Amino acid sequence: MNFFSILSLALGAILIENFVLVQFLGICPFLGVSKKPSTAFGMGMAVIFVMTLSSAVTYLVNDLLLVPFGLEYMQTVAFILIIAGLVQFVEMFMKKYMPPLYRALGIYLPLITTNCAVLGVTLINTELATFLEAVIYGCCAGIGFTLAILLFSVVRERVEMCGVPKAFEGIPAALISAGMLALAFMGFSGLSIG
Repeated sequence: MNFFSILSLALGAILIENFVLVQFLGICPFLGVSKKPSTAFGMGMAVIFVMTLSSAVTYLVNDLLLVPFGLEYMQTVAFILIIAGLVQFVEMFMKKYMPPLYRALGIYLPLITTNCAVLGVTLINTELATFLEAVIYGCCAGIGFTLAILLFSVVRERVEMCGVPKAFEGIPAALISAGMLALAFMGFSGLSIG
């Protein structure tokens, strides 16, 4: 695996195939936790950790356990159990060492367990050739999620400060902003490395 293939995989996960703004996965925490950049950053860090670790663990479980024993049909169940365990670990860690962030994230932290972006990364990783590719893709997909939610939180903060018509306050303005941000990310679709 050379430098350009790693760079291509990383840029693909972060920009070209961004899970939130291009593939529209993980929208619930994207809309729910993006009101302030501080909570968006905290959620992004949690998602990066969970995506990276779940990519590594699920790749190994799939490669060493499910495929050799012909249990590929159990991938979704096994992967959700692994992700749930990792999210519980993150939740306990945040509750003990970062209580303000834990309270700010609220219900959205346990929702990482059922976040389709995290499950999507683990399922895509089953098609990658090596363990290193799976871990890099998982980490970069988490970075892409964090980039998207941080950009969106800044845009939402700016929109809140501006005078928007009463009918567009709150979620309507957020959805319009998200759509415009998604259009901007669609511009990366023609990008290729190497």
